[in-house]
Amino acid sequence: MLVTAFAANKTPPPSPTTTVNHPETRQIHLKPINRRRILTSLAATITPFFAPRLEVNYEESNLVTATFLPSADARGLFQMPPPRLSNRYFLVRAGESEYESMGIINTNPVAKTSMDNGLSKIGKIQTVKAALKLKEMGACDNNCWIWPSITQRAYQAAEIIAAINVVNRSNVVPEYSFLDARGLGAYEGRPLQSVSEIYASDVVSQNVKPPPISDGTPNESVADVFVRVTQLMSILETQYSEDTVIIVSPDSDNLTILQAGLVGLDLRRHSELYFEPGEVRYFDPSSIPKYKQPASALYKCLNPPSCT
Repeated sequence: MLVTAFAANKTPPPSPTTTVNHPETRQIHLKPINRRRILTSLAATITPFFAPRLEVNYEESNLVTATFLPSADARGLFQMPPPRLSNRYFLVRAGESEYESMGIINTNPVAKTSMDNGLSKIGKIQTVKAALKLKEMGACDNNCWIWPSITQRAYQAAEIIAAINVVNRSNVVPEYSFLDARGLGAYEGRPLQSVSEIYASDVVSQNVKPPPISDGTPNESVADVFVRVTQLMSILETQYSEDTVIIVSPDSDNLTILQAGLVGLDLRRHSELYFEPGEVRYFDPSSIPKYKQPASALYKCLNPPSCT
């Protein structure tokens, strides 16, 4: 509660108060919390931190003036490719899902928690192998954090990885949107082989979207997914330092676009980094050659990974 002191010989405020005896000749009246006063105080407190940077000419002024820097100037924003990473990363694609076992594309986020989006029998075996591979690589020897998509198959994969690598469940952090499977629009429900058509479009431009559909399935370009995974990395690099993070994705595209961005590879070439169901990959920037301009006119990118 807010505390305001009043002299004993003055009239207390009109609002209901509780009087507390004070050892001296003064009394303290406790006033009820005034919501408007609190908000005003908070606004006055935090406003300076959002003020524009003040330019001071010290040659013309003898005054010492405080300069407030925006948070972005003080800390900087995460960029792709990053100059360095604070953590080490393992990239894991969840095992085969029930839909994938039927050879059907399913990327509608409405169904992402459905049991049909869970691991198939083969998918469970693939995920156990992935978990054992992580154990062999020593991914969680010195503690680790597991960041899976909330998509059913990815979260099931994360639980298997946590169990085999003896990771506390509190270290499994479900991710609700940044790691959703890439929305493939009108390709929803079509055979898995149709993905090759989408990759052919990706080669033309990172901004090409699959045709839209009216059932709520997003139609995302490579650039759209790139924004999501960049935001994810920004969170991870801010939240952790000198830690190990295992990223579990329901599909390959999240991981290939992320990896291409981290090493500065032309995003149109992301499909060359394709992840098989249950594949584990330790992210090592030196494991992929740096981008080189090809002799053909197929790729022309002067500012990888952002290319058109």
